[in-house]
Amino acid sequence: MSLDHRTDYVNNIRSGLSLIIYPLRYVIDLPSDIFGWGQTTLVSRSTLQKQNKTLRTQNSILQAQLQKSTFIEAENIRLRNLLKSSKRVGERILIAELLSVNLDPYRQQVVINKGLSERDIFMGQPILDANGIMGQIVHVNPITSTAMLITDPGHALPVQSLRNGIRAIAVGKGASGLLELVNLPNNTDIKVGDKLVTSGMGCVFPAGYPAAEVIEVNINPSLPFAQVIARPAAKLDRSSEVLLVWMSDESRKKISIACVDSNEEQEK
Repeated sequence: MSLDHRTDYVNNIRSGLSLIIYPLRYVIDLPSDIFGWGQTTLVSRSTLQKQNKTLRTQNSILQAQLQKSTFIEAENIRLRNLLKSSKRVGERILIAELLSVNLDPYRQQVVINKGLSERDIFMGQPILDANGIMGQIVHVNPITSTAMLITDPGHALPVQSLRNGIRAIAVGKGASGLLELVNLPNNTDIKVGDKLVTSGMGCVFPAGYPAAEVIEVNINPSLPFAQVIARPAAKLDRSSEVLLVWMSDESRKKISIACVDSNEEQEK
């Protein structure tokens, strides 16, 4: 102990002995090390499996939330467009959601989630989306209402051209999702690309709402009228929210005057 305390000779001896004893200690500790390694490996594998399962579950939840977020974002964009449309319209409006769509090719109708529970909803009330006229209410229930789209074969929409003011009647063509301007003579000044808006005639739709765009003009000299096909401005096959429109007092007065004048002309 004195030599170990005062000199470094014993350190050399200790180093030599530790070198000789190391293999023996390794052999003695080997079973314990093997057991600990195996236990650690098995526990880690089980833990990894649990963590992997948890992460997969969280990933599925996050993907579902992301899809919902994408839907909400798209819905917000549509609602913002509707609000912009309502500002442009300047009438009293109410946003409604589509509940169902009639798949009958000869009946272009939709059901919305507003009915008699909402004050002042009435038969013939115009509906539109962010792009233009969609149709009008044809039946009102306590909770829901049915609207006929402008592409329904039984629907007629008075329109006029923004380019030259020519008036016409746009009739729905059913499943094709298009409109046809009827009873236009062959010499009518109508061209592909002409924008059509509601004319205000017919005492239903206020004037100036976007209605359609002319996409085809066929003139057959053997026939008295031209065949004019138009595409609705509204996204009839995509819109999931619509605007119910109440006319302003000014629009109502204009339509009333137009209706009175029209009735007087018919009587004459």
